[in-house]
Amino acid sequence: MSDDSQQPIVVKRIKKGGGGHHGGAWKIAYADFVTAMMAFFLLMWLLGSTTKGDLKGIADYFQTPLKVALSGGSGSGDSSSVIQGGGEDLSRTYGQVKRGDVEAEKKTINLQRLRADFERAEKQRLESLKGELEALIEATPALKQFKNQLLLDLTTEGLRIQIVDEKNRPMFDSASSELKPYTRDILREIGRALNKVENRISLSGHTDATPYAGGDRGFGNWELSTNRANASRRELVAGGMDDSKMIRVVGLASTVLYDKSDPHGAINRRISIVILNKRTEEAILRDGKAADVETADEALQAAAAPALAAESSQR
Repeated sequence: MSDDSQQPIVVKRIKKGGGGHHGGAWKIAYADFVTAMMAFFLLMWLLGSTTKGDLKGIADYFQTPLKVALSGGSGSGDSSSVIQGGGEDLSRTYGQVKRGDVEAEKKTINLQRLRADFERAEKQRLESLKGELEALIEATPALKQFKNQLLLDLTTEGLRIQIVDEKNRPMFDSASSELKPYTRDILREIGRALNKVENRISLSGHTDATPYAGGDRGFGNWELSTNRANASRRELVAGGMDDSKMIRVVGLASTVLYDKSDPHGAINRRISIVILNKRTEEAILRDGKAADVETADEALQAAAAPALAAESSQR
């Protein structure tokens, strides 16, 4: 070849990468930015939902962590702090219920259900007793002739039997606690019937609104109604009722009128016998003292067991 021959000239162009939108490094930077923003907003949310006391504890912790850790308090890790690791009771968390609380709540619900079942069964038993007494009045000649003076109804206290005066047939002599012979017969028949039930008995005497005139000074309708109530109690016991079943004998004078439209009417002069339900009996026996809850619950369970068992056997 001659020296004059020219060799071809090769030009190499080197392309530089990573510039503009053709590279991928920016994606990593953007991901770091988004992660940082998410962490920032999460921190702001936590600070916004934390109480002032907790915020102060957190600030104290970061300012003097060793001091807070040694002295304790909010921020050192009690149950109300965001920073856990201390406190008197770590098992206690607001909004949660301990096992003991759950058991106590279950016990309360069971007792309420038991009381409701017992009261329902007791009401049915008193209604049945009311029917038996009405049948007894119809079947007993000594009582049937006084049927209009024997009033039976169910009240919040229990089954009430009222023996009322009629205009021409009073239970007592005028201004006296001496019982008429037929009133004795009525009370003794009722006393025999009452001894068949387990419930306790309350008895009250009532007069009309006519002021008591005569007799000893200071003796009035209060004393008269009390004496009549106690005389009635004695006749119930004479008829066969156990005296221990009676837990209250009171004289109410004319304070509880049967017919308020006629305060002087004969029907207001009456003897009221109440076969008490368990709730009223407990209220009377407490005598205004604070109730022993555990003892009352045990008494309810003991009283409810035979009644509920009898009800179940009838089904």
